[in-house]
Amino acid sequence: MPYPATNPAMIPGSIGPFDGMDVPWLLRMHAETRRDHPFIIWSPFDAPARPWTYGEFHERVGALSAGLARRGIVQGDYVLIHLDNCVEMLLAWFACAELGAIAVTTNTRSSAAEIEYFADHCGAVAAITQPSYAELVATNCRKLRWIAVTSHNAGALADGYTVGKAERFDALFADSADRPRRPVDLWAHCSVQYTSGTTSRPKAVLWTHANALWGGKVNAAHQDLHAFDTHMTYLPLFHTNALAYSMLATLWVGASLVLQPRFSARRFWNVALEHRATWLSTIPFCMKALLEHDVPKHHFRLWGASFCDPPAFAKFGVKIIGWWGMTETITHGIIGEVDQPNTPMAIGRAATEYGIRVTNDDGTPTAVGETGNLTIKGIPGLSLFKEYLHNEAATRDSFDANGFFITGDRVTLLERGYIKFGDRAKDMLKVGGENVAASEIEQVVITVPGVREAAVVGKKHPMLDEVPVVFIIPHAGVAQAPPALHDNVMAACKSGLADFKVPREIHFVDEMPRSTLEKVAKAELRKLLA
Repeated sequence: MPYPATNPAMIPGSIGPFDGMDVPWLLRMHAETRRDHPFIIWSPFDAPARPWTYGEFHERVGALSAGLARRGIVQGDYVLIHLDNCVEMLLAWFACAELGAIAVTTNTRSSAAEIEYFADHCGAVAAITQPSYAELVATNCRKLRWIAVTSHNAGALADGYTVGKAERFDALFADSADRPRRPVDLWAHCSVQYTSGTTSRPKAVLWTHANALWGGKVNAAHQDLHAFDTHMTYLPLFHTNALAYSMLATLWVGASLVLQPRFSARRFWNVALEHRATWLSTIPFCMKALLEHDVPKHHFRLWGASFCDPPAFAKFGVKIIGWWGMTETITHGIIGEVDQPNTPMAIGRAATEYGIRVTNDDGTPTAVGETGNLTIKGIPGLSLFKEYLHNEAATRDSFDANGFFITGDRVTLLERGYIKFGDRAKDMLKVGGENVAASEIEQVVITVPGVREAAVVGKKHPMLDEVPVVFIIPHAGVAQAPPALHDNVMAACKSGLADFKVPREIHFVDEMPRSTLEKVAKAELRKLLA
């Protein structure tokens, strides 16, 4: 059977795990039962930390949702949220959820072309951003009715910003007594994240409220999160990791979230100790940077990262559980054990909430010790994303004949059911925690006059895991290549791509190694880099 269009939980008579609930219900419940407990502890770099209790945060969300309604936002509208980590980002996300609008969280490192595409593709009617990105949004998102701009850049002071139809974010708030009241709708659309695919256009991953609740409950269970925990967060909230693994999981159990603008190795331990942080979601890049600092006596009991108990990070003296997940899975399809020893450097075992298959290219099961293609089965709209927005073909083609989602990742099977990450069948690069499609870079490079063919591969990097490198065949051959071709290619990439997607190296060649007459053998290109 192809893509499972029918969600079994929606069949009449079915009883699901979140019946009678949605995101506004969950926040309201904690505001009533844990009113004075800190939910968000905003910890900017240049000012004292500012706690927001569940009661206070819920009240402010109501005031913003009332203000959005006053500004013409209605149920079903798409609102672009282009913000670095800050309380305003979370207020906007929850206000949209309460109103019935769909929050579209976008990567703040996106280029002008990317942000224009995001706004036009989803049909955003308004945008909320910060002074440092206001000109980018205003110039490239011309179909918006209005733009609201915060007073600061992720906690850093900023001069007031005025542009055409922009207004102050603080002016959006109304009386929380006028907050919109709508029936609880578990299956209503909740949020969108754009994720890199195998084409030059990122796909828009659509979550329902059920997806968000699933992310909260299952992530909390996988991570052994409890109401007494304090989860430290610096990864960007526009990604699933911080949004679901950290924030929604914290909300589900009624715990506290220490929110920083971004990662800072110099500030990390002081903030962790000040707030007695017990939980952390992180990535190898950040852990490598922390190795350069002394490790004090701390309160952390668990960290979550890309792999289980990596020997290189034993210095931190904390158990590290590995995991694997995607924007499309909301939570971890593969997860390390909290209460048992894990195989070091594995990403974990198959999560109980999903079906996991690892198969060879011919569909036969992959044997222990070998590497195969990873697919995952869940329920669309609940444990898997609902769909790719405005892209029915991409949604359908992402599932195999048995209804398993095709992840595009390859993994190696280990003993005792453990799994180790292998490579990316979809030719994806992992740049400092960001997924980058090689083809997206290639389609920018190939437009530069003088370029006949381009191929992008990842080069190992000690801090970022990988960085993009491009191989180019010039039109007239290397000897006759225009002297400015290198600079022209770099200029095109900087103009058309987010900064982390810009190639770190350009190599001009007369020919490419090929596995067939047409297809570039990228494995051979990687060997050249090695």
